[in-house]
Amino acid sequence: MTEKAATLRDAAFRKSSFSGSSGGNCVELALAGSLLAVRDSKRIGPILAVALPEGQAFLTAIKRERIGSR
Repeated sequence: MTEKAATLRDAAFRKSSFSGSSGGNCVELALAGSLLAVRDSKRIGPILAVALPEGQAFLTAIKRERIGSR
């Protein structure tokens, strides 16, 4: 197992505050070293990992409703 894979496996994921408790569209995020990791909380499997600066820019764009509010 690579160091990156081990870091992602051991990351402490937390559920988005917008996910709710009804089991709908749930996303979990984790900081894993210099990466921002994202996964689907309903189906633990593949993890999307991006460099922290790019991940922060993406989250900022979502919070400012520049993405997904059409």
